[in-house]
Amino acid sequence: MAPDSDDGVPRPARSELTIADVARLAGVSVPTVSKVVNGRPEVGAETRAHVERVIHENGYRRLRRSPKAGTALELVFHDLAGLYPIEIMKGVERIAGEHNLGVMVSDSQGRHAPGRVWMDRVLARPPVGVIAVFSELSREQRAQLSARGIALIVVDPAGALDDDIPSVGTTNWLGGLSATRHLIERGHRRIAAITGPPWALSSRARLDGYRTALDTAGIPVDPALIREGAFEIADGLAHATDLLGLADPPSAIFALNDNMAVGVYQAASLAGRRIPDDLSVVGFDDYPVDQWLAPPLTTVHQPLAEMGAAAARIVVKLAQDERPEASRLELSTSLVVRASTGPPATQ
Repeated sequence: MAPDSDDGVPRPARSELTIADVARLAGVSVPTVSKVVNGRPEVGAETRAHVERVIHENGYRRLRRSPKAGTALELVFHDLAGLYPIEIMKGVERIAGEHNLGVMVSDSQGRHAPGRVWMDRVLARPPVGVIAVFSELSREQRAQLSARGIALIVVDPAGALDDDIPSVGTTNWLGGLSATRHLIERGHRRIAAITGPPWALSSRARLDGYRTALDTAGIPVDPALIREGAFEIADGLAHATDLLGLADPPSAIFALNDNMAVGVYQAASLAGRRIPDDLSVVGFDDYPVDQWLAPPLTTVHQPLAEMGAAAARIVVKLAQDERPEASRLELSTSLVVRASTGPPATQ
């Protein structure tokens, strides 16, 4: 036993905690804790929340099922639109197949966190683990998963995570830096950026890379050339149309994801601007279709399938009570130069 806490109740070491220990710490019966851990409904909401909070704070983990005996990984996206989730799914399904696991896919319909209905379904069919992509689970939801021994990992986290939640991401800042430096090296000085939503950690990091590249080159950041989008094609179209209508328009646009880059292409076409003769464009993602755009898109490659695979490997290890080598895994981005960038038209 560990030393007594401030309230005089002995605290077992985290690795020694049992259901009986949790019951004593929570001041409830052992059957009540058992019902909470196993997701049974005969416990009041207030009591359930109290027990789950004690479990979360004291680190209890029931014996996890072996992935070989489990059924599926739960993969939840912020939004299932576009090519981004497909690339993530490819990686997750590859690793799931190696462990004879299925993959359950859902989305939070654009919300920061999935709703209560999703959580109820997950607890009713406890998966081996949950992989949350560009999405956040509430503290209560994380406690519910923890109480039931369901592993959790976040891919491309939207914001800062608690220390005990592992994540997989990419070098977004470096990607934004390399994209902007590429345009500067081509001779551009009026470089616009169309960002993602301000709450997205990846968007903020890419924009910081853009600002750093301009600052290092001695180019002032012009607020009029930075437009806030939501990673949608329509944002690229609307903002690029507005940017190209300025009295002093940009000679290059860095779209912080490939969806918005497609919108920039459309805006350029509608404005009678040729890419790259009149306007250079850089995206961020490197979807397989990028090489078939006219002209093929210069973009920052982020290894989406590898991110999904890495997350699946880690969550399977967690389900086996194995400690991952790193709780924060950051995969490398790289610039892929194609035909959508060139020198500015005035050069």
